[in-house]
Amino acid sequence: MAITSENQEHTSTGLSNRKLLMWTFLGSECLFFGSLIATHMVNRNEAAFVHGLSPACLLDIPITSMSTFVLLMSSVAMVLAVAAAYRFDVKQQRLWLLMTASLGIIFLGFQAYEFQTFVNEGLTIGTNLFGSTFFTLTGFHGAHVTLGVVWIFIMFILTYIKPDATSNPLNTDIAGLYWHFVDIVWIVIFTVIYLIGSYGLDCGHVG
Repeated sequence: MAITSENQEHTSTGLSNRKLLMWTFLGSECLFFGSLIATHMVNRNEAAFVHGLSPACLLDIPITSMSTFVLLMSSVAMVLAVAAAYRFDVKQQRLWLLMTASLGIIFLGFQAYEFQTFVNEGLTIGTNLFGSTFFTLTGFHGAHVTLGVVWIFIMFILTYIKPDATSNPLNTDIAGLYWHFVDIVWIVIFTVIYLIGSYGLDCGHVG
């Protein structure tokens, strides 16, 4: 089944007003996450040890690498959903929207597992500066992923119950911009916090 496109709006910038608004919002989000990452990097070495080790030693790089791969694949699925939307291929659009949301949920499952592991090891948001800044940064990112999953899942449902609401490919395109932003932010977090932040640490047990 195909759907017809709504008339595209013409603006002086060449972008729709809604798409420009999303880019502006994402620009402000870059500043927000940049400040959280910088705060964590400044304070991570000031944190008290947990079980005689740097808190960064609790970071599980293999597990987080798997969750990062899942999120990257969700971004690929979102690209395919946007492409299907512009082809007015509703079946493919539904498939890839559902795949994107599902992979996002799997990523959140990984994050919940990591948080629970840290809490079991004695590292919480109130334990030290590392815990405070780490849980704040990754928690806010997780909240953004959750919002994206809800948004995409609602779009998926609307293709069934109210197809006219999703007939404009721009709707999927804008959701895709948000989702790719969330993905890019995680790549920065993973690189700076997990890979660079734990590089060269002596994580052997002390005493």
